[in-house]
Amino acid sequence: MTPAEPTAQPSGATAPPPGCPAHRGDGGRGSAVPLSGPRFQTEPATLYREMRRDHGSVAPVLLDGGIPAWLVLGYRELHQVTGDPVLFSRDSELWNQWDNVPEDWPLAPLIGRGQPSILYTTGERHRERATMVSDALEAVDPFVLRYFAEQLADELIDGFCAEGGADIISRYAMPFPVRVLAKIYGFPDDQGPGLAAAAIDLAEGGERAQAAQGYLFEATMSLLAAKKDGAGPPDVASRLLRNTAGFTEEEVLHDLIVLVIAGHTLTADWIGNSLRLMLTDDRFAASLSGGRHSVAEAMNEVLWEDTPAQNAVGRWASRDTSLGARHIKAGDLLLFGIAAANNDPQVRTHSSALTGGNNAYFSFGHGEYRCPFAAQEIAETIARTAIEVLIDRLPDVDLAVPADSLTRRPSPWARGLTSLPVSFSPSHAMHSAG
Repeated sequence: MTPAEPTAQPSGATAPPPGCPAHRGDGGRGSAVPLSGPRFQTEPATLYREMRRDHGSVAPVLLDGGIPAWLVLGYRELHQVTGDPVLFSRDSELWNQWDNVPEDWPLAPLIGRGQPSILYTTGERHRERATMVSDALEAVDPFVLRYFAEQLADELIDGFCAEGGADIISRYAMPFPVRVLAKIYGFPDDQGPGLAAAAIDLAEGGERAQAAQGYLFEATMSLLAAKKDGAGPPDVASRLLRNTAGFTEEEVLHDLIVLVIAGHTLTADWIGNSLRLMLTDDRFAASLSGGRHSVAEAMNEVLWEDTPAQNAVGRWASRDTSLGARHIKAGDLLLFGIAAANNDPQVRTHSSALTGGNNAYFSFGHGEYRCPFAAQEIAETIARTAIEVLIDRLPDVDLAVPADSLTRRPSPWARGLTSLPVSFSPSHAMHSAG
């Protein structure tokens, strides 16, 4: 086991601003941990255990450029933060580090200042807005959604089923969710690949995040312009425009962008991580040999053990308070350590045991800002359909490389595979090119 190096800073990082969590004193538990580096990619579970050992349930961390924040690692502490939207607010204007954030900061799209989306609306206006978005999503017919998903799954599998092998991530899991979502949101089919690439770049917060944000903005603005006259079949965009609940078109635009990013990236990684688990873990061998009966169990286990949402931008303290034996100052940023909290040893004493359908994970959030239930159902339908159709079409699918050679995208925020090479018996396409 490689020991953590909590005093190191990322390459090119500036010194932490005065008064940051790392320099205020932390009970002798060490300095702030950079929220970057290869260990978030290669061994995050071990890294989170070491952070909990060295820092407790709330750890001081450094974002790009040495910007300080707190990472909430404890299950109970994360439950407390997400359950109190007054003390721990979603109002990003409260942040006490804005003066230290450069204009070209790569994480700016993830921590929007003045961003008029549902993520940063507070109080009663947020509840009204959440209802508006939920109503638009709840109107999606689950049978139509399943039909679109099955159609697309067959189409994508037809593209490689005769080859006897394929990378399931690039050719199946990654292009899949956004093309289904494009149908129900109202985007043209040919925008699917571009939307997928932009959603991934934005969610990872890298150097391409700014350009990705611009692409999503332009694509969504064009969509709303095309839907203004009410023509065409009903879809999520049309419903939002017909029932804005007093919100502006710009606010609707930003809400759709949020739905695209979260709906695609995390669902694509849910598909890939679930298939990896089923192909490499003996507990789920029956899922492949026996058909669909264990798919739901594997998907649920992934949300506990290998959640696509590893860490997330969380809340800002509205006043001085304490959390997990830490002194939190007004305006401090608290990040959600979702993966760490899901595997908190105080909650999961036997982490290798199956959870048996327990869905008390934080993978969809918690509290007032939890992912809408309708959105969760849509994501589950898309992911489960993708996995079930693949198993039906390629019943002898198997991993084509050693399990320990699989790699993850280098991001502390989202956890997904770079590739998942598989082999299978070649078969004929179900549909002709026409």
